Amino acid sequence: MQVMVQVVLIVVQLIMLLALAPFIVGVIRKVKARLQCRRGAGLFQPYADLAKLFRKQPVRSSTTSWIFAAAPYIVFASTVAAGLLMPVFLSHTPLNFAGNIIALVYLLALGTFFLILAGLDAGSAFGGMGSSREAIIATLAEPAMMLSILAIALTAGSTNLSTIVHQSALLEGVVLAPPAHLMALAAMFIVTLAETGRVPVDNPATHLELTMIHEAMLLEYSGRYLALMEWAAGIKLLVLLTLIVNVFAPWGIATSLAPAALATGTVVYVLKVAGLAVVIGVIESMFAKLRLFRVPELLGAAFILALLALVFFYTLRG
Repeated sequence: MQVMVQVVLIVVQLIMLLALAPFIVGVIRKVKARLQCRRGAGLFQPYADLAKLFRKQPVRSSTTSWIFAAAPYIVFASTVAAGLLMPVFLSHTPLNFAGNIIALVYLLALGTFFLILAGLDAGSAFGGMGSSREAIIATLAEPAMMLSILAIALTAGSTNLSTIVHQSALLEGVVLAPPAHLMALAAMFIVTLAETGRVPVDNPATHLELTMIHEAMLLEYSGRYLALMEWAAGIKLLVLLTLIVNVFAPWGIATSLAPAALATGTVVYVLKVAGLAVVIGVIESMFAKLRLFRVPELLGAAFILALLALVFFYTLRG
């Protein structure tokens, strides 16, 4: 019976990640459209876009290798696997034994690695340009991500995400080291914008040759390949937003298998990630994209904030 419950929880979490990711993308687009005095597409337009792409036959260049065809499936699978390692609506995820925060970061890095290879494999100038820029951003963003979550992991005494979220939820919102907590949160939010290609680091809505990063690596993709890449990008955004709302603000998440607790945790989770998506939409409407040489300065600031969070933690604890 216990095994059956675990399997059901894994399936429900998988469905939530797959179904909610396009909706979060739609929320961001809708907020940006309304702030720009436009009606904009509906909240469910990303679902229609994915369905349309899945119906189309992909076109593949004769110069590409197996990496080009395998990359969409690897990127999609690694992103979904990362999402299954973290708590979503329940503080104890069924797959918490499979890895900790380090495994989650490396699964996301695996998808980024094959995305970079796919951009290079096509042999186009834009793909190579986007791949080199993505490599620089990933190199600078991942250490800041690790340090920011490590600052919170020190409070729980574990790098296991379920342990971190569960113990933080049991504290009922009490923050033991407010300066460290806020600095780590700021660093993680900046990393989220960078890792998902959002403004001010990148603009997913543009195809300008001199500024695009993520879109440059996807120019050669079409059909179901492009659908998998776009869906994986949405899931990655949802995974990082979930990290923020559940690691830094786990209020409302279910700490038991009681039906009422699970229902409340699901509703609160959807509201929190949707609210954070609204914040991202507002930021993208208020700020312009940074020049490329200014992006390392932004990610350097995120790394410094995460490092200061660790220093403050040990200082306040001492």
